[in-house]
Amino acid sequence: MSAKKTIVVMGATGAQGGGLVRAIASDPDGPFRARAVTRDVSSDKARALAALGAEVVAGDVDDEESLRRAFEGAYGAFCVTFFWDHFSPEKELTHARSMATAARDAGLKHVIWSTLEDTRNWVPLGDDRMPTLMGRYKVPHFDAKGEADRIFIELGVPTTFLLTSFYWDNFINFGMGPTRDAEGKLAITFPMGDKKLPGMAAEDIGRCAYGIFLKGPEMVGKRIGIAGEHLTGAEMAAAFSNVLGEEVRYNAVEPAVYRTFGFPGAEDLGNMFQFNRDFANDFCAARNVAGTRELNPSLQTFAAWLNANRSRILPAR
Repeated sequence: MSAKKTIVVMGATGAQGGGLVRAIASDPDGPFRARAVTRDVSSDKARALAALGAEVVAGDVDDEESLRRAFEGAYGAFCVTFFWDHFSPEKELTHARSMATAARDAGLKHVIWSTLEDTRNWVPLGDDRMPTLMGRYKVPHFDAKGEADRIFIELGVPTTFLLTSFYWDNFINFGMGPTRDAEGKLAITFPMGDKKLPGMAAEDIGRCAYGIFLKGPEMVGKRIGIAGEHLTGAEMAAAFSNVLGEEVRYNAVEPAVYRTFGFPGAEDLGNMFQFNRDFANDFCAARNVAGTRELNPSLQTFAAWLNANRSRILPAR
């Protein structure tokens, strides 16, 4: 048996990267081994990845020399940035360039860049349909990733551009799950109107990335959009109702209202949902569910994900 090819996994202790490490580990007869890059190799999450058989190495996107060491001798890499750690699109661009440079210098054969649309291609900065944020973005956590696509192209990195979707895990980890009003009634709140929102379990993103690596060089240069399902707010509320055993309604506020909610990132997310709503045809068309299931045959539906995570979602009475 030939030696396994090493896949460098950035953000290995996070949602997307962790899913890829686990996908590689779950296929012991597969052609790849994971090199999990993390700032703290002694953390519980890092130890858990090592226990799965991953090579865990120290690396930091702010330390270019550590990236050079982490990428050395590898076949491929999964590259992702961490906007919600710092809320800085400029840092995302810097980190993307550092990863792309390390990939180029190491001569990697296949890189997956976890990206999103640059919404300014649909809503230019001078368009007042939604406010401009941070001086030069409409949806900062989208736009910087989309802008960074050309860094990988300009540096000649053999890249698959992976367009991700709304994490259903946000219903657990980002405070977006059902909440009770003054009367004790449950609701989810989004400014999506009646438009569909592509979404998926975060774990499935890593599994899809593994499917792309398995397909190999034929995927280089392609933009691959993934989603578990396309659902309206009302459809998500109905699924919540079925799983939680009590009615959950959909509260369809306007984006301008959502932007005033005051939590960190509310303006960014308000603009994101407005973009998803106003350009739903384009956004959904870019994320084919059947194609996603081809990459990841174990792709979860929203109902299956809700059932698996019911105890983490159910709000107190």
